[in-house]
Amino acid sequence: MIITVCHAPLEILVRNLFTRAGSLAAVAMLAFTVAQPAQATQHREGAQRTAATEPAYFEMTDITQSKFIVKLVQEREIQHARDLVSGATNDEPHVIGRLKKYPASYNPGWSFHYDPETVHFFNHAIEVCDATLPYVEEHLDEAGGPFLPGLIFCPWTSEIVREVPAP
Repeated sequence: MIITVCHAPLEILVRNLFTRAGSLAAVAMLAFTVAQPAQATQHREGAQRTAATEPAYFEMTDITQSKFIVKLVQEREIQHARDLVSGATNDEPHVIGRLKKYPASYNPGWSFHYDPETVHFFNHAIEVCDATLPYVEEHLDEAGGPFLPGLIFCPWTSEIVREVPAP
């Protein structure tokens, strides 16, 4: 009995250590996954992108039915969003990217926006970057720490609804 009581805290400590190590590894992998394509795309498309590539703006919603405007600047992402809106594809319907913790003129009513250079689409993502739009707004001061580490935001219920005119 004494041995079991003495080992229980050690087992809990070891379990917590592995859980935290796994969480940190997942966050690191997520940050690497989001950063790498964005950097590769910037490098690859940076030379190809010209003044003719105009940003495009899309309305996004989530399970709360809140409306949020996403600015896209990468040709591939713009085309993918247009394909989602038209119904040409339903692959990778959700939005992921790095947040900026200040308002954008094209997205009134929100204190944050996506960094347009980091926006991509996904089918599945890890839970640590999932939240609803109102929850992010309410807890924006906590974003970037344990909540939305690296400011990566991937609402699992996000959906591009329509393209909107440039402001």
